Amino acid sequence: MICLAPYLQHEIYEEALGGYRLARATTASEALKTLAGNRPNLIILDHILAKGELGLDYLAEFKELLPHVPIIIVSGALEVHQQMHALQGPRRAHYCITKPVDLNELRRTVETAFAECGEAEVVRQFEALERSRRVDVQELLSRSTDRLSRQTQIRQMLATIDQRPNISALARQFKVARRTIIRDLQELIRRGEMDPEVYPRWQSDDDEADADAKE
Repeated sequence: MICLAPYLQHEIYEEALGGYRLARATTASEALKTLAGNRPNLIILDHILAKGELGLDYLAEFKELLPHVPIIIVSGALEVHQQMHALQGPRRAHYCITKPVDLNELRRTVETAFAECGEAEVVRQFEALERSRRVDVQELLSRSTDRLSRQTQIRQMLATIDQRPNISALARQFKVARRTIIRDLQELIRRGEMDPEVYPRWQSDDDEADADAKE
């Protein structure tokens, strides 16, 4: 990991994080020159840095360069709304710790960041995306099955009567919109499962226009 902080803070962080390999930088501009070729797995970013730099001013650049590397902001100068802003949006920090730094809190936050962020976070995002895709596919299959079942019932019902279908009555029976029934009939005719004379094209166009106007 890399720690961006004034010199005095480095000693505090090294004491708390003795079990980790900790690189140092006193300014964000200095760190940005080296990060591309030496990718850290975590960034501790003080808000007040050397040469008058402010850590939050460079947060977006760090996230642009290392989008999945967790960042812990450390500051005693940020107001609540500034802390909230740093923790929100696509180029956000993952955690914010206030000064004076509680070393136990810092250690716990680093451990949590390694366990929950970085590569682990990317894996969770991919897994969530896959679950979402599976849900979408299942929903599409369910809707398709419901539509085919409804169309089969409509075809069987209309086979036993001589009169043209009552669109409104069918919509109420199957609890769908009139336009849904109209499309069902058109699909049945297109697939050759129903005689076009049962529901002529001119009538379907008029009914669909009427349905659209009512809805």
